[in-house]
Amino acid sequence: MRRVAAAAVLVAAAGLSACSAPRLLGRGAASGPASAATVAVNGYLWRASLDTLSFMPLASADPYGGTIITDWYVNPEKPDERFKCTVYILDSRLRADGLNVSVFKQTKDASGNWVDAPTANQTEIDLENAILTRARQLRLSNIKG
Repeated sequence: MRRVAAAAVLVAAAGLSACSAPRLLGRGAASGPASAATVAVNGYLWRASLDTLSFMPLASADPYGGTIITDWYVNPEKPDERFKCTVYILDSRLRADGLNVSVFKQTKDASGNWVDAPTANQTEIDLENAILTRARQLRLSNIKG
């Protein structure tokens, strides 16, 4: 059910506004493998991001750096457009500003080639909210459990 809801959020809000470029995130200079082990991302945000985007194929996931990149997803009901997401988990705390989602959209042109298209900023906000809601649910179930 979550997959359908997340797909619906992604598709419903996709075409409303211009696409924003992804933010480049500075993580500070790290030296050696010992410092890599100290980088921490919030486990609830990590799991919630994977759960929320589980309907999309996963291209890469870096739990130490807090980056999740999906591959292109084509909704079977709209085969002329596709979406790709990048999630950045920026903090070890469960906070709204500890998460950034970028959504990319492409549509097919008349010759069948994929062309970049604008996405709505609301799409990214809706996905961030879905991830945050899921993270809170995971945290609460862990507390009660």
